[in-house]
Amino acid sequence: MASVEVSLKEMMAGTEGAVAAAVVDYTSGMALGTLGGGKDLDTTVAAAGNTDVIRAKVRTMEQLGLKSDIEDILITLENQYHLIRLVTGRTGNGLFLYLVLDKARSNLAMARHQLRRVEEQLEI
Repeated sequence: MASVEVSLKEMMAGTEGAVAAAVVDYTSGMALGTLGGGKDLDTTVAAAGNTDVIRAKVRTMEQLGLKSDIEDILITLENQYHLIRLVTGRTGNGLFLYLVLDKARSNLAMARHQLRRVEEQLEI
């Protein structure tokens, strides 16, 4: 099992083109940990903002009566992918992994695979 710090390092080092990573509690909007980012990307602000995305999607699914679970959410920008993966399991309820990728240097399928692996190992 991996801690938040180890999970963040695995997200960044194990994913080609990774720019920033976070583990976030979407019930409070607080990042439990962040890594990467920079002057053009405040990872803490982005993580908090993405809690609204998750809340809106969960609310919409409830209104539609959809019984399926969200695996991940992809936001595609001109130069970046923003990948959000909800953490499932008893220790991760209410958490999500957030990964920002350089679109030109990343492989989206491999990034999704890596987030799935990190999610399986994460323990809070």
